[in-house]
Amino acid sequence: MMVVMEGVREPEVGRDGRHGRAADAGGPGRRGEFAMEVTRRPIWRLLLRGLGVYLPGWEMPAGALRVRDGSADGFGPPAYVNGDAGFGVQIPDRRKGLEPDREIYVRGRENPSFGIVVAGPAAAIGSRVVDADALIRFARRLTFEELFDTGDADSVPYAVRGARAVENAVFLDRAAGIGLCVEVDPATRAVTCPLYARIGGPAERTVRAYGAPTNGATSHGATPQGASPQGASSQGASRY
Repeated sequence: MMVVMEGVREPEVGRDGRHGRAADAGGPGRRGEFAMEVTRRPIWRLLLRGLGVYLPGWEMPAGALRVRDGSADGFGPPAYVNGDAGFGVQIPDRRKGLEPDREIYVRGRENPSFGIVVAGPAAAIGSRVVDADALIRFARRLTFEELFDTGDADSVPYAVRGARAVENAVFLDRAAGIGLCVEVDPATRAVTCPLYARIGGPAERTVRAYGAPTNGATSHGATPQGASPQGASSQGASRY
């Protein structure tokens, strides 16, 4: 599904980096420092939108609790910090043939940036170690599959451009209780995972988000050689 989100009001973020009314409630990060710089970027808005779509009724994270030296309150396996490339997660298995739900969003008109939220078993990603490069590859493959119409050969260029223009992706595995977010720096094209989410069960219905410093990231799994996100159409898409 494609959703257009141009002109949608952004979630309110307080001076402490926490989101909306939850900032007054003390939220799950009250015992640590919030990563304010992450909650001001499109990847944070995409995470909140994805949680609203696929986890209705769950309490939204108040902000992103900063992880320093691989440590923060409640942070741990299967997640880890992959240096300047941000977070990664270790998956116990991988399976073919899985079809996770997905929703595609687009931001901007003349030079659109695509985002995708995927919900389902993390085994669908196809790697036991999911880092920024693995997740952006998976997100772009799903975007191509979603935009490509097998009955319309003219849809191939559109699907290719859309996949190359993916700059933000969120993966949510409610059963495993994990969420991982990847973004592409629009200037350097560096690919990082600045956000990780720990999803509580149906009895708890809470989501705790974590932010990692990603300055100077060296992962560059962004646009394939010779590709450019320019010219990707936003036809039928939602905006974020």
